[in-house]
Amino acid sequence: MGQEEEDTVGVEEVKEQEQEQEQEEEEIGTSSWNQRKQTQIVQLSEKLIHGDLESQIQAARDIRKLVRKSSSSSSPSSSSSVKTRSKLAAAGVIQPLVFMLVSPNMDAREASLLALLNLAVRNERNKVKIVTAGAIPPLVELLKIQNSSIRELATAAILTLSAAAPNKHTIVASGAAPLLVQVLSSGSVQGKVDAVTALHNLSTCPENSTAILDAKAVLPLINLLKECKKYSKFAEKTTALLEILSNSEEGRIAISNSDGGILTLVETVEDGSLVSTEHAVGALLSLCQSCRDKYRKLILNEGAIPGLLRLTVEGTAEARERAHTLLDLLRDSPQEKRLASSVLERIVYDIAARVDGADKAAETAKRLLQDMVQRSMEHSLSCIQQRAASCTPSDIPSS
Repeated sequence: MGQEEEDTVGVEEVKEQEQEQEQEEEEIGTSSWNQRKQTQIVQLSEKLIHGDLESQIQAARDIRKLVRKSSSSSSPSSSSSVKTRSKLAAAGVIQPLVFMLVSPNMDAREASLLALLNLAVRNERNKVKIVTAGAIPPLVELLKIQNSSIRELATAAILTLSAAAPNKHTIVASGAAPLLVQVLSSGSVQGKVDAVTALHNLSTCPENSTAILDAKAVLPLINLLKECKKYSKFAEKTTALLEILSNSEEGRIAISNSDGGILTLVETVEDGSLVSTEHAVGALLSLCQSCRDKYRKLILNEGAIPGLLRLTVEGTAEARERAHTLLDLLRDSPQEKRLASSVLERIVYDIAARVDGADKAAETAKRLLQDMVQRSMEHSLSCIQQRAASCTPSDIPSS
């Protein structure tokens, strides 16, 4: 073996030794770090269980800091935050934190709320443990107080806990839903978002969907849908709740009586995501099916036809079926128009088959129908623009 080869082997051996040493140091460091953390967890648990009020408040704050620190990118292990939450729960911190929720001291309530929130995030088992420990009744009471900061923390806590299926029945039975509806009207932007998401979580159980909402939720939901992007996840949750409300007579009346209620649903059909369009057309269909004579003209007056036509081509399977059904109800003579629609679709399909052959006929027909819908919408928009241009300033209301 030559000198250069011996030198190369020597260098490689040194590198391997350095890597092994670094790995050993990292393992020792991680082990030492974990031991310190475990000691800290035990100390925090002792303070919560046996300490005075000030010690309990500080321990609750330290729990939040510990979990947040474990979630940061600087933690030695990517699963560190998960382990920390589990170890804190195993050390018995949840029950004393729940007891602090009923303390007359507002600092104690806030500190325990924040600690419980951090323990529950991304940990289904802790969510269930917190509810089992009796957290829901005091959280409901906190939704009633005047302190907006505490009230919105309680909203966030209920949102987080409602994500676990075993908790939903307990939360619904507690009477939290009407208080969440109040947050829709009076809360901050974040509070309203959390309240919608919590109500949506609770509505996903079939036995809960009609029980959690009443018509009072319609107006704030319509206002929130007006303001948000129609293709957003938030719009999907909002329209889902509105569709549930449209299944009751009180909900339908509230939707039609709300300023811009039907128009907002029509706009969502036009501009929403696949999910929100399906819910929006479902709500409109519920209205029209309940009383065609009452709601048909109201929906037509808001210009629903172009969006519904496009939905028959581009929506989900459920949305397409709903759009077809609603279009039939909106026509002057549904049976005759349904026949005409079928004839039109057949004609388009026959043309497509002749142009591109039977194998591609369905795809071509879909493209042709999309083009027809687009042209129809462009024509409707052009007519609206022409009418607007023909108005003189005196024709336009000042308010």
